[in-house]
Amino acid sequence: MRTYIPPTQSLLMVCLLLASICIGPMTATALQIGEKAPGFTLASTTDETISLNQYKGKKLVLIQFYSTDFNPT
Repeated sequence: MRTYIPPTQSLLMVCLLLASICIGPMTATALQIGEKAPGFTLASTTDETISLNQYKGKKLVLIQFYSTDFNPT
């Protein structure tokens, strides 16, 4: 039994596939010890916007990311 896929859905899948091939894999490079972190802004858990530049020259900052820490298991 064949599954029917509407033409618009097929076109969307082809476009997404071509876009992913054109963009290619994006890799992040690790910082070296002593190298400055790039500036970025994120939302905090208290709904405030926090920017790394807010702390420049004021205090030491530890940046730690958890990729799956708060995801349901």
